[in-house]
Amino acid sequence: MRVPVSWLRDHVALPEGSDSPTAAQIADAFVRAGLEVEAVHQLGPVSGPLVVARVLEIEELAGFSKAVRYCVVDDGGRTVPCGVICGATDFVVGDLVVLARPGTVLPGEVTIAARTAYGRTSDGMLCSAAELGLGDDHTGIIVLPADAAVPGERAAQVLGLHDAVIELEITPDRGYCLSVRGLARELAIAFDVPYGDPALLEVPRTDSAGWPVRIEDEHGCRRFVVRQVLGVDPAAGSPWWMRRRLQLAGMRPISLAVDVTNYVMLQLGQPMHAFDAAKLNGDLIVRRAAEGEKLTTLDGVSRELDPDELVICDSSGPVSLAAVMGGESTEVGPQTTSLLLEAATWDPPSVARAARRHKLPSEASRRFERGVDPALPPVAAELAATLLTRYGGGEIVSGRTDVGTPPGRVSVVMPIEAPDRVAGRPYARGATVRRLSQIGCAVEVAGADGTTTLTVVPPSWRPDLLQAADLVEEVLRLEGYDTIPSELPPAPPGRGLTAAQRRRRAVSRALAGAGYVEVLPSPFVSAGTWDAFGLPEDDPRRRTIKLLNPLE
Repeated sequence: MRVPVSWLRDHVALPEGSDSPTAAQIADAFVRAGLEVEAVHQLGPVSGPLVVARVLEIEELAGFSKAVRYCVVDDGGRTVPCGVICGATDFVVGDLVVLARPGTVLPGEVTIAARTAYGRTSDGMLCSAAELGLGDDHTGIIVLPADAAVPGERAAQVLGLHDAVIELEITPDRGYCLSVRGLARELAIAFDVPYGDPALLEVPRTDSAGWPVRIEDEHGCRRFVVRQVLGVDPAAGSPWWMRRRLQLAGMRPISLAVDVTNYVMLQLGQPMHAFDAAKLNGDLIVRRAAEGEKLTTLDGVSRELDPDELVICDSSGPVSLAAVMGGESTEVGPQTTSLLLEAATWDPPSVARAARRHKLPSEASRRFERGVDPALPPVAAELAATLLTRYGGGEIVSGRTDVGTPPGRVSVVMPIEAPDRVAGRPYARGATVRRLSQIGCAVEVAGADGTTTLTVVPPSWRPDLLQAADLVEEVLRLEGYDTIPSELPPAPPGRGLTAAQRRRRAVSRALAGAGYVEVLPSPFVSAGTWDAFGLPEDDPRRRTIKLLNPLE
């Protein structure tokens, strides 16, 4: 999981100014909270005249084995526009681009200088995201929104090149941390500062029904939410801030619909799928695949489905391998104007088996395998629909589908001093209740006969909190494992051997004195062994377990 520090700051009230923690200090806080930090990537370093420029002219140079353009750009600092050689073709006249003037030093100690190539002089370089350390996309150069900046403005500020990205390895029991929402909560607890939950969105009530959905396997799908958006401009692109955040998180921006669903997944932790509503036939049905059914997935591969796998179907058959990959027949394309947004809660083992069977590991299946908050689907669908209409036009259909029964939360009862006993040290009064409340638990305190007990209801995003030991572990983790003293407990006074132990040792010594040697035979014996000992059929020593695959 890659997360930009600036994205975390949107939801965590970290100190500003001289007290502001560095990326390394934030990474250390994650480590103290029990998370594994793989690396801290400081964007850049970029020095020198990196500026925003506007493309004034484009000349296609012919006679070469690849596309070559000579571009005249206004970099805001000269009376005469400068010319730049570029091989990218993803921009047009009037676009705002990022120009590295001669003297600019890019990541990797790459120094830009004026050079002559293809019969022209190039006064710099138009930069891609990969060349600036903003991601792995080097298929084209960065094209900024028309209102993002003016020619001559420092591109480092516009692009946020002073940001940092923290890369974490999330263990299977911490699936909620595969999101900015979960990581921001952990960071707020570590620094003891206010936290703003991005999932606290108002989901409006609707009186009309949405797209018809029927769940035939309630064990495999506990909740299924659908929101429809009409009239989206298929040519609308994703906003620059969203594309940049996706790039920093390690994802390649593709289109508005795909980028929105990926952004919501990273923000909240709820994977989503967008269908082209015009390509769907009738109601949606969630069920297990039938014997011999096939589905052509988005990667163009025709896959034979296993009866154990969950699928989303319409009247024509499967249209999606649930929680793993959508189907090609309902893919959102360049002409799509009506979208159906799906957010659901799937059975983790079923998703894991399907992803491994088809060798289709994905960001979505990775999250569903670890468990996704069942309270998120309506929030995620609403956020995605809002972003689509904000940047792509259109309108949200008033009806919303929300079917299924989310799993309930079970309370756990434990003594308030349980963490103290396990850690071998007393914690401050109220520390246990405070820590459990910080991670989202609802805590009730009750006392009787001089004993204080806690009734704790874990939050919906923590399916791993099932018993008192899990809650104790959370308190110890947040209070800090380094605060637990390294002291060996005093050994209790011995009471000597029991009478049976003394008799056994006396017999052992007597036999050894008579020349016998003690051996430890294999515990696997046959019925013939008991016969050789002359044991009766009803002797309790014959009550052994028969192995189906005994060792030879």
